Amino acid sequence: MILGISGSPREGNTSFLVKEALKAAANEGFDTEFISLAKKEMNPCIACNVCKETGQCQIIDDVEDILNKMREADGIIIGSPVYFGGVSAQLKILMDRSRPLRYGFQLKNKVGGAIAVGASRNGGQETTIQQIHNFFLIHSMIIVGDAEPTAHYGGTGVGKDPEDCKNDDIGLETARNLGRKVAEVVKLIKR
Repeated sequence: MILGISGSPREGNTSFLVKEALKAAANEGFDTEFISLAKKEMNPCIACNVCKETGQCQIIDDVEDILNKMREADGIIIGSPVYFGGVSAQLKILMDRSRPLRYGFQLKNKVGGAIAVGASRNGGQETTIQQIHNFFLIHSMIIVGDAEPTAHYGGTGVGKDPEDCKNDDIGLETARNLGRKVAEVVKLIKR
């Protein structure tokens, strides 16, 4: 199964491109699941270190269910809007709260791909994707970018208004190529 997570605080461009990547993965024969962080109850890490002792976060909210889905997935595609050159607050909360997954490296060798949506073509997508890639690296995951013919860091969309990415041919192509690449590498690993 390939899991797609939109880190946007609203349903719009980021969710749209993550879903397009998941469609491309589904076309390669994979079951997919989409999670939007937009309406999730998520609280920040409080550095209590309980997860070091128990392997579980003591904060009761929607994060634990998302972490369980990440454990189950073979591949994970994470998207974020660009906020001052980085990921959204919602996605950063999920990243920080994923610490329990580091014990035993529960995401090791899962395939990860990133998507970012900025307000302009050079609107911070690469630095935002780099933050997502760093998250994958720290969890010992395998990182892929979008596949040929685009082959860059991942999916890069442009959108200010919630439906702009529907007309962003470059963003659509890179998101779909990313979904296909994640699926291809998962197949190679499972062989």
